[in-house]
This record gives sequence, C-alpha cells and structure tokens, in this order.
Amino acid sequence: MRLTFIAAVLAFLADQASKTWILYGLGLATRGPVEVIPGILTFRLGWNTGVNFGLFANSAETTRWILIAIALIISAWILWWARTGLTRTMALISAGLIVGGALANALDRVIYGAVVDFLNTTCCGFQNPYTFNIADIAIFAGAAGLLIFADAKKITP
Repeated sequence: MRLTFIAAVLAFLADQASKTWILYGLGLATRGPVEVIPGILTFRLGWNTGVNFGLFANSAETTRWILIAIALIISAWILWWARTGLTRTMALISAGLIVGGALANALDRVIYGAVVDFLNTTCCGFQNPYTFNIADIAIFAGAAGLLIFADAKKITP
C-alpha cells in the first residue's frame, strides 16, 4: 500500500507542477502554442470540461461535479483494491498512478472548472487536434499496468 501512496503522490505532484509551470511560468495562455520538438511535441493550452477527447463537454457545470465525484469514487475503489487484493509491486504502483492522475485532474476541475491540458503530439504527418497532460499519462500507464500486472484471480468474482 505504501508503493501505491508514493506513486499517487508523485503522479499528482508531477502533474500539478507541470500545469503550474505551463500556466504561470511559461504563460502559455497568453503566449500561445510553443513547439518543443518541431513536428512531434507542441505545448498547446486546452481547457477540457468533458472527458477524453472533450466528450460530454456541453453541460460543463453539471459534468464538472459529476466527473469530480466519479474520480473520487474510482480512486477510493482502486485504493481499496490495492489494500485488499493487489500484491505485485507493479500492480500497486499502477494503482497509485491512476489515483494520483485522477485526483490531479479532479483538483483542476475544482480550481479552474476544467482540466488543464497542454501536451500535443504529432507524428508521421498526422495532425493531432487533441491535448492531454501528465495526469492523463499516469492514468493511462496505470490502467495498462493493472491490465498487465494485476492478478486476474483477485478481480473476478
């Protein structure tokens, strides 16, 4: 459980530090997009009031509080699972990554009313219109880690 907590705290802090730097250090809101690695990585500010790819962004205020509640419920369930059913080191770390990322994005919704997204990747001539953040990476990596490292016997009834 200690590994889960450490991974959650590190994911949360990395995400929030990056967003603070993007908003207040780099001033991306007034500066506009910044090409970090031309043709591959651009910092482009996006305010996501919905879920992945901006889904459910129409009724922003209602969606905001529903998504905060969902993040808290899922985080509590994953912490319970980590405490009672996960035993492998990488599964415990993966659980922490999901919790840290979910709570970081939930905090954005509380503070700003939307999730701060700023990473935009492009490859091979494909122009990606979407942005994401460090919390999204942590959630994705954590979910993949749980699929790979969680003991299947622990999650089936």
